[in-house]
Amino acid sequence: MILIVEDDQGIASFLAKGLKAEGYATAIARDGDEALAFTAMSGENLDLVLLDLGLPGTDGLSVLKTWRAQRLGVPVIVLTAHDETSDKIRGLDAGAHDYMTKPFAFDELLARVRAALRSAEQRNSTELVVDDLRLDLLTKVAWRQDRRIELAPKEWALLELFMRHPNQVFSRPQILARVWDYDFDPGTNVVDVYVSYLRRKLNHPGLAPLIRTVRGAGYRLRS
Repeated sequence: MILIVEDDQGIASFLAKGLKAEGYATAIARDGDEALAFTAMSGENLDLVLLDLGLPGTDGLSVLKTWRAQRLGVPVIVLTAHDETSDKIRGLDAGAHDYMTKPFAFDELLARVRAALRSAEQRNSTELVVDDLRLDLLTKVAWRQDRRIELAPKEWALLELFMRHPNQVFSRPQILARVWDYDFDPGTNVVDVYVSYLRRKLNHPGLAPLIRTVRGAGYRLRS
């Protein structure tokens, strides 16, 4: 089931109708408090949430933070008119899987919904797969085209982060916070060092490079 958290009745109805036409079951919450009440009762039945940030009552960002504090791991795609980079960073850092600004093309939303649901399925398995790269979550060993890749603990944690969010750009501060659990230190180059380690282990002659540098932004795992 996909929960649509949207106070604009026209947008909510449009999303529900379009998603149902694609075979998805949907439910609608009109404000933040209603969304929190819904997940308290039926959170285990949710596959995905489409969340507006500008909600009456409890705002969307607070709702998202509450869900993550409650360890509700359902993927969340934020839908909002806020298009400032700082707003996007706050939403992603609060636990959103993806972010779309209004107005948006419904076909693109569907593609992002499918990607989020695939990612959720991977989180529930013992293996992550991105193209020809596999990561075994039990043995903490990676494979690329059947070539075994041994990983140090931080290399494994960094690769897991990238593989759970293929194509998402992570800044150095975000990587430090998620992999090393500390705030950004402008004097450290530990992220760059470990990205370099991973590249040497993952990239082989004849194979496409997987980890890309996004100039001025950070790194991403190309899918």
